[in-house]
Amino acid sequence: MGLANLVPGISGGTMLLATGVYPRFVAAIAELTTLRFRRHSLLLLGVVAGTAALVILLLAGATRTLVMEQRWIMYSLFVGLTLGGVPIVWRLARPATTALWAGALAGLVAMAAMTGIAPQQGGGGDSSSAMLFVGGLAGAAAMILPGVSGGYLLLLLGQYLPILAGIDALKRGLEPLASGEAPDAVLLRAGLAVAIPVGIGVGAGVVGVSNAVRFALVRFPKPTLGVLLGLLVGAVIGLWPFQHAVPPAQDNPHPQALAAATDPEDWPLERFRPSPAQAGGALVLIGLGFAMTAAIARVGGDDRS
Repeated sequence: MGLANLVPGISGGTMLLATGVYPRFVAAIAELTTLRFRRHSLLLLGVVAGTAALVILLLAGATRTLVMEQRWIMYSLFVGLTLGGVPIVWRLARPATTALWAGALAGLVAMAAMTGIAPQQGGGGDSSSAMLFVGGLAGAAAMILPGVSGGYLLLLLGQYLPILAGIDALKRGLEPLASGEAPDAVLLRAGLAVAIPVGIGVGAGVVGVSNAVRFALVRFPKPTLGVLLGLLVGAVIGLWPFQHAVPPAQDNPHPQALAAATDPEDWPLERFRPSPAQAGGALVLIGLGFAMTAAIARVGGDDRS
């Protein structure tokens, strides 16, 4: 789930579904929010949340660098990982009904609309505390909802790279502790300025979304699963691999645009025509990503009810 939450397009909830943990995970969160503290539920949440947090802390910096420097490669892999979740949600949703297809269409339209109104930037944007809080809510939704990618929602909100940068700063600020030295106060402040509002958003989102999704899946299972399926397929729309960040013109008279020219996170994205080698490589990477998600689903076995 930690790896999935770093990747735009693939959902942490889908990974939990693939490994057969999802029903118990949602039930455990719902129990916790009603102040029921069972040992088994606490152990499950501790293991899942702890390992996910560790992976995010260790790999956020590397993921940010790869997205910024090898965007078409990473986006191709993200598309495959995303599409690999479709069979997982489909197996949970079948047999198909009119309500399922209606929900899928609504989810697809909603994701397409979000992609259309999102700013075409490299994943960076206004990183105020309020926006970071909203980013935390998006991350919480991805932890709970199969088919909804927190990384992708963060990309649309312009919070993807700022959050990865904040997490990486927190990690680097703590690194001196390993050698018995004092932590780097500047890096710690920068990291905590991101981690605190994001963490509050995640906590609030987990409480609200977990109970809402449990209610929706019990009362309206087919439309709910249809929406999740549509969101999953629609996520691919915004992950077109062949685009790169373009620095603003140096002679731009607007101070804000000139300031953005120094920060690649804020550069606008522009599509380009791929070479035959890039097109072929993208297909291979999409297939690899699909196979990776399918392999995780096989590890999970059939306990997905």
